[in-house]
Amino acid sequence: MTTFEFDKEISKVKQSPKVKIPWPTKDAMSQIYDKNLWGGNAAEFYSGEGSHDPVLVTPYIDVVSNFLQSFEKPLTVCDLGCGDFNIGKDLVEFASHYHAIDIVPALMEHNQAKFQLPNLTFHCLDVAVDKLPSGDCALVRQVLQHLSNQEVHQILEKLSHYRYVIITEHIPSGDFEPNKDKISGQGIRLKQNSGIDVLSTPFYWKVKDVNELLSLELSNGRGRIVTILYENH
Repeated sequence: MTTFEFDKEISKVKQSPKVKIPWPTKDAMSQIYDKNLWGGNAAEFYSGEGSHDPVLVTPYIDVVSNFLQSFEKPLTVCDLGCGDFNIGKDLVEFASHYHAIDIVPALMEHNQAKFQLPNLTFHCLDVAVDKLPSGDCALVRQVLQHLSNQEVHQILEKLSHYRYVIITEHIPSGDFEPNKDKISGQGIRLKQNSGIDVLSTPFYWKVKDVNELLSLELSNGRGRIVTILYENH
């Protein structure tokens, strides 16, 4: 290669857009808690405003607990992405057994030491790749919005094995382009005027029935948080 040709190749590299290299999801999520990127102080595990603001949390607990109590025989619940368990702790009593699952080892060790109930089991698993506990109802609260489309697709395949799936997502208000791809991590698709819609391309998740349980409009144009019940089989 001549000097001229070499200089041209270097110029192309400098002009090409920067390529983001994705971290493994476990590392990305562990960093969030290590560095308190969702708030809280250095001495605690904190899953952010969405898991602690009463304006967001109380209505969610109300609609999910009402759903779980509507069954004569309590359901086995799998909470996929349970975070710091500030929400799950108020739902355990309505389940025959409650499987709480998250990907961050230190977080799950903390939860296991803090919350001990006879019908509660914590599991440190990657919900996209690991085998999940069986159950009647899966709760997936503001989890998919942080993941790549590939991981969302993998999770949806597993969710088809649960009769009931309650998914909560933070989406833009008004019209938006669903399911723009992203690297898994702290951020969500809102800045791209996008959000997860499991029934749209590229997922086209097939379910028997769909019922919106809750929609909360956030202030200052921050979109809305929607909770939807999907029934399979």
